[in-house]
Amino acid sequence: MTTEPAVLGALTGVRDPELDQHLVELGFVSGVDVDGSTVAVRLRLPTYYCAPNFAFLMAVDARRAVEALPGVEVVKIFLDDHFTADEITDAVQGGQTFVEAFPDLADDELGELRTLFWRKAFTARQARLIDAQLAGGRSAEAVAAMRLGDLPHDEDGERCRELRRSLGVAAEPDSPAFLLGDGTPLTATELPRFLRYARLVAVSLEGNAGLCRGLLRTRYDLTEEEVAV
Repeated sequence: MTTEPAVLGALTGVRDPELDQHLVELGFVSGVDVDGSTVAVRLRLPTYYCAPNFAFLMAVDARRAVEALPGVEVVKIFLDDHFTADEITDAVQGGQTFVEAFPDLADDELGELRTLFWRKAFTARQARLIDAQLAGGRSAEAVAAMRLGDLPHDEDGERCRELRRSLGVAAEPDSPAFLLGDGTPLTATELPRFLRYARLVAVSLEGNAGLCRGLLRTRYDLTEEEVAV
């Protein structure tokens, strides 16, 4: 039988698609209930009008992550306090797609949107990794010459590797460490311009994540310690 800590551990692999941070650290998991082989997870969002497509992606991903745990047979995902809570909860429980859940509003599925956010997250992670290398004394030429295997196995390095696999980009250890948006290797000449843009993306993601945490705390009258389950 699975446990609540195991469920929370699985949910750390589920990210807000826009913010590239996982649901537990954002405080979006408000409750976990384990009853034998059945697991119920309750999700909450910073505002009543958070985008339904983002909410749907998180709910679907949460269900898949928990279903993969040993001993879990039934997973129930509940979205609380949201203007499309019923539609998303029913769709995820019933295995429906986004278009099936919102036939009058959606005309395509969310694969392209997910890919767009993967690309933004990849850019932001690269910015942090490059800044760390430059701060450590590497030259632009040395940074451009790095291989993926040279990157640290920390949060940013591992997330970059994961995002490359998701995007279908070469992720072998001898692949170029840093890539432009079109997948070509970053050169020393291109590095300053790329880094200016990538830093802006990183700041935007970090700022939006901070805003969401603040809105969530205000909405539910939570302390900093109470945000996570």
